[in-house]
Amino acid sequence: MASPPDAEVPDHLVEAGRYASDRDAFEHGLVILAAGHSCWLVPRPGSHQLLVEPATLDQAREQLLRFDRESLGWPPAAINLPFSYPLDLLTPLIWAVLVLALFTLQIQHPEWMAYGALDATAVVDGGEWWRTATALFLHGDAAHVLSNVLGGTFAFAALITTVGRGRAWLWLAVTSVWANAILVTIHYPAPYRSLGASTAVFAAIGLLAGRAAGILFRVRRHLRRREILVPIASGAIVLALYGAGGFRVDVGAHVIGFTVGCAVGVALGLGGEKRG
Repeated sequence: MASPPDAEVPDHLVEAGRYASDRDAFEHGLVILAAGHSCWLVPRPGSHQLLVEPATLDQAREQLLRFDRESLGWPPAAINLPFSYPLDLLTPLIWAVLVLALFTLQIQHPEWMAYGALDATAVVDGGEWWRTATALFLHGDAAHVLSNVLGGTFAFAALITTVGRGRAWLWLAVTSVWANAILVTIHYPAPYRSLGASTAVFAAIGLLAGRAAGILFRVRRHLRRREILVPIASGAIVLALYGAGGFRVDVGAHVIGFTVGCAVGVALGLGGEKRG
């Protein structure tokens, strides 16, 4: 493809492009060769001239134009890896101890279930909106609380390690309460009662998946849609494996928690939140 300075270049060739660097010239020459046409690179003072046969000039320029258009924004800007915070197990463990302690007290005070569980009728007709938060700390039995404590400890630690302690707990609180409010809206006026931290657990998984997808879309828009959706698909698989089965499992709460977490996570990822 390339011609040395003293090589004989046919006089009838025409210029398809001129480039300041040999790398750019070589890349554009490869485009012409890939299209099935011959080309010559001729060094000139301060530049490199790309020559082609006159009959292929229009096609060569069209291919070069497409190459330049598709190369805009390449290579993409470097992504700061989201896992930039030290592993934080302290606050998730404190949360776990708190939930277990409340469950012990709940056994001694069963009336807490009546006053704190998520109840669509009580929330809307009675204005008891605190239930959207208190329901996250109440559980039906020992197996229920232990599964949520175990899953929550790992999910919350992953979120905190990704975005930082203060931001993670704030997002968790907002998305979990919001998800419970949506559940009330969906079920009212039908009787609906629910309780447990699993809504928050799957909200955390949704936040992680949605934020990763949002960051990919923001910094690498040339990626195909299915590549950007890989994080959300991975989170959905976790939801399907651990949140969609079992006796008396509130699948709707799991799905809504994950969905709200995804939506908030995507918005945060697209917005490029600052570290703090």
